[in-house]
Amino acid sequence: MSEHPEALSAERLRMALGERAFQFLETTSSTNDVAQRWAANGAPHGAVVVAEFQTEGRGRFGRRWQAPSGTALLFSVVLYLAHLSILPVRYGMAAAVSVRSALIELLGLDPSVVKLKWPNDIQLHGRKVCGILLEPLWRGASLEAIIVGVGINVRVPLDELGLRAIATNLEPYCRAPIDRALLLADILKRLDFWSENAESSALFQTWRAALNMLGKRVQAADATTGQQIVAGQALDVGEDGALLVRTDDGQIHRVFAGEVTLQGPKVE
Repeated sequence: MSEHPEALSAERLRMALGERAFQFLETTSSTNDVAQRWAANGAPHGAVVVAEFQTEGRGRFGRRWQAPSGTALLFSVVLYLAHLSILPVRYGMAAAVSVRSALIELLGLDPSVVKLKWPNDIQLHGRKVCGILLEPLWRGASLEAIIVGVGINVRVPLDELGLRAIATNLEPYCRAPIDRALLLADILKRLDFWSENAESSALFQTWRAALNMLGKRVQAADATTGQQIVAGQALDVGEDGALLVRTDDGQIHRVFAGEVTLQGPKVE
């Protein structure tokens, strides 16, 4: 994308993001935390918080997520629900589809190697390259907004962090260093579109088509205890985001949360 990518800065982001409301922080606890506070104080729809480094970055199930400054694209977006009937999981689908399509169309990656691991991790050649975390903002008993946190590995030193076996970076698969500001702007434009169409069948079908587990044997486990919830064949997904798993006795289970991994073929 750029032979000499510039470091992120407020000026660089303003050029890339145009009139979009944003905050840029060299260091913060978590972009989701900042976005939550901003939304509670009137941030506009689509406002984004960007950081170079997070001291308390987190992923799903409260897991710690950290990358050295300048090696990842870390941001959180404020999305307000058009109406209360929209399921929050739909915004996770929107984010996953937006990131994936940007990697394919902007960076030129092969669609066959950029897949979604249920529910919304993005994998490149079978290893995680992007995580997405949804967090609700409540006002009393009403769900007011969804904060969508995104972390993309661009040039993270995976060997130093002991993550080489399970994670990967974007840049080794691109012809030039990645301009993170331009990548961010492209993802946000796509997210604008998909979040406005969060209830559409098109979003669901696009998300479903990119999943890499359907038709395969999987195991779903409680992310906290590691205890198995269900194991069997991943038949399909529901419009509500549930993973439909058929166990060996023929029963179909709907999985809404948990750590899902591929299993080898069943040994008879």
